[in-house]
Amino acid sequence: MPEVVRRSLPNSLTMLRLALAGVFFGTLNVYRFDAEVQHAVWANVAVGVFILAVITDILDGYLARRWQVVSVFGRIMDPFCDKVLILGGFIYLAGPRFAVSEWAEKGDFITMATGVYPWMVVVMLARELLVTGFRGEAESTGESFAAAWSGKLKMVLQSITIPLVIFLVVNLNTVETLWARWTCYVAVYLTVGMTMLSGLPYLGRLRHIHLRSPLGEDPAG
Repeated sequence: MPEVVRRSLPNSLTMLRLALAGVFFGTLNVYRFDAEVQHAVWANVAVGVFILAVITDILDGYLARRWQVVSVFGRIMDPFCDKVLILGGFIYLAGPRFAVSEWAEKGDFITMATGVYPWMVVVMLARELLVTGFRGEAESTGESFAAAWSGKLKMVLQSITIPLVIFLVVNLNTVETLWARWTCYVAVYLTVGMTMLSGLPYLGRLRHIHLRSPLGEDPAG
């Protein structure tokens, strides 16, 4: 394969993932819980688009390492596209398109058919912001910033949970199907738990950064 193709293909796959994220959001945007059948069709299309986007994530990293064409562009855009796809997916799962009023006669209590709530998205976003800060600090000092096993497992769980939850909600109605509802709950809480766990090592590094910085010399600061 020509060298120019080897250098450009991984980055092209990365940008394709960003485009697929836009298609995923667009198709999922049509869906409304308990709406007409055609809305469910669009949500199932969104599941397929999301899976295709995850495949591009696997391929671009694999090809970049195999062909030894890892670039600065790829190191910046690959995690960025991942965050857009994953965090965007969870924002939608915690949004009004998946809201259901189970007990309207008791005060219109609104719950989520997906089992995903805004506080979970806040936890995930906080973790990603923390890691992004550490990545910038590491690269500014020339340190290696390889992903930890917990971070990789977190990404795998997130990539499985989003399409799984959408599929169960859309096709089996998690409000009416108990096992589907509990499957969503287990997948979602396991993912949130691993997200929190994967952020703990970075919290442990805060003290190290504080001690080696000029401000770390002054406890009162």
